[in-house]
Amino acid sequence: MARYRCGTGMYDITGPAAESGMMGYSMVHQKTAGIHMRLRCRAFIIGDSDRRIVFVTADLCMIFQGVTLAVLRRLRERYGDIYTAQNVCLSATHTHAGPGGYSHHALYNLAPLGYDEQHFNAIVDGIVTAIEEAHRRYENCPRCRIRIVEGEVRDCGFNRSPLPYAENPAEERARYSETDPETGEAHEIRTNSTMTLLRFEADDGRPVAMLNWYAVHPTNLGNTNRLISPDNKGYAAYLFEKDMGTRYDVDDDDTFIAGFAQSECGDVSPNHWGYPDGVNDFWRMKVIGKRQYDAARDLFDRAGEKNTRHSAEELEGAIDYRQRYLDMSNIMIEQRWIQNHNPGHGGTVTTCPAAIGLSKLSGSFEDGRGFEAIPEGANYGGVSLPDVIVDRELQKCHAEKSILLVTGKINPVPWTPQILPIQLIRIGQLGIIALPAECSTMAARRLKDAVCRELPGLRHIVLTCYANAYAGYVTTREEYRLQHYEGASVHFGPFTLNAYQQEFSRLASAMHAHAPVTRALQPPDLRDAQKIRQLPVLLDRVPWFKRWGQMDNRIKQRYLRGETVEAVFWGAHPKNDYMTQKSFLYVERRNGNGWEAVAYDWDPETVFKWERHGIASSKITVRWTIPLDTPGGNYRIRHVGYRKGFRERYRRYTGKTSEFSVA
Repeated sequence: MARYRCGTGMYDITGPAAESGMMGYSMVHQKTAGIHMRLRCRAFIIGDSDRRIVFVTADLCMIFQGVTLAVLRRLRERYGDIYTAQNVCLSATHTHAGPGGYSHHALYNLAPLGYDEQHFNAIVDGIVTAIEEAHRRYENCPRCRIRIVEGEVRDCGFNRSPLPYAENPAEERARYSETDPETGEAHEIRTNSTMTLLRFEADDGRPVAMLNWYAVHPTNLGNTNRLISPDNKGYAAYLFEKDMGTRYDVDDDDTFIAGFAQSECGDVSPNHWGYPDGVNDFWRMKVIGKRQYDAARDLFDRAGEKNTRHSAEELEGAIDYRQRYLDMSNIMIEQRWIQNHNPGHGGTVTTCPAAIGLSKLSGSFEDGRGFEAIPEGANYGGVSLPDVIVDRELQKCHAEKSILLVTGKINPVPWTPQILPIQLIRIGQLGIIALPAECSTMAARRLKDAVCRELPGLRHIVLTCYANAYAGYVTTREEYRLQHYEGASVHFGPFTLNAYQQEFSRLASAMHAHAPVTRALQPPDLRDAQKIRQLPVLLDRVPWFKRWGQMDNRIKQRYLRGETVEAVFWGAHPKNDYMTQKSFLYVERRNGNGWEAVAYDWDPETVFKWERHGIASSKITVRWTIPLDTPGGNYRIRHVGYRKGFRERYRRYTGKTSEFSVA
């Protein structure tokens, strides 16, 4: 018998496709200039007779706190107390190929050069709409069955910070090792290569959704890329959904939704080939995405097998959740959580006001090199730069870190959040730890151990990062000491992980005892505190003797499969209309006397590219690399956009190529 009720929803959150600073690498010059694939959020609602939870995975670099607060406000207006901070978990896949400017904290808006309210609203609207769709399906769902299965993903991610990892105690590292069957030698397992997958089935056995957690950075697309893309995780989701018949151009209650959620990828890189070179990045992204898809497809099929030794475990048992806000700038940590890391000192230690270290400027060499002059591990003996503006006690609190910027003490509004949410969700045998940061592999292992000790009966536990807010990294105390990129990005000092272990342990203990937790602390609402804002589009024009949508090049009359069709149009700025749930381009095949769309700007074989021409003119380039399985016939490419004139008037325009054949 199916034990839960389920609902799923999905919506477009792509954002501005031109002249928006991209979020992830913090490069001012890296601004959006088109779309490789659209960004989407996927919502899952799971409930029993008493409680329900919402889990969202979104193709964003981070879920910022302002986004979460706005989503919760909208849900409260619509549904009252059904969906609250207690049972709603918003997480990001951490793609580094999306537009930024949607945080209410200034540090994350520096590279995008200001706050973009239009983009912020598009994200909030998309997440809320996906949850509303999931709610509608949940209310109409009689029952669903959820099967859980775990398996290894091979050759997908590797530990990009082996030196900090090696600082962890040898006996602890030995717990996570495997023996080579041929040589008998033990090899350390430096990343979590396990994928945990949920298969959702309707009461009649029909599969309706899939959700998995796997840890790998979506950084195959480097800091020279200017096309919006969900990177490897979004590509994996696209492959899975396409395989299951999902269509993004229609609203269908039977739409299958595949979520590839993020986990402890803080020190996990996908770049086996070396640093992204700007030439092979998209091919490499597809390789890593395909490996995740292949693993997920195998696990999903195995979970669907009945009465075999490979069949998955069915989730059963109550749904529960606990959530509270912490002032991470001053957490008193009990001795039992630091006894192995603070020898010779009794009593307690505390976390510190938020600050980032000098080595953050170095970037991660494997994924996104920053300033070449600053190597990873640059700490100058724990001396802050510039020393004259950093409090001595604060520098002492951050220990080995050479403080670059005290983000938590900037007035009147801190540049990064310090009042942060922690959340624990239980669905039968599965526990979900929601962390508002990115976490190293060993730090995640310790955090999971802390929760499992307080919650007997959990047979599966996952850590979902970038959840509900974002405030830097979490590493072990030993990893922090070396002050590589990850350690320098830990905001709250050397005992940040210990504080999270303590507080998540308390959540787990309260859940086990069926006891409430105190929730007096609340984060500030900063929506009206945004002073630096991005400028809107002022005006669109085409050059003299040109028309809106007119082509600026000629295409061939005949193409072979595998060739690329490139069409250039005179168009308008993509910020005028994000074309949410629509497309800037349509590849159309002649069907009798009409035309049928066969590819859109969310398909990986297409590219939509924008380029400024002069002061107010735009050139739009559409590329279609013809798939090898494309049916022969006659085709055309159509571009659609909106132009802005005087008095804020927007008008739709269309351009199309001549007809061409595919042999």
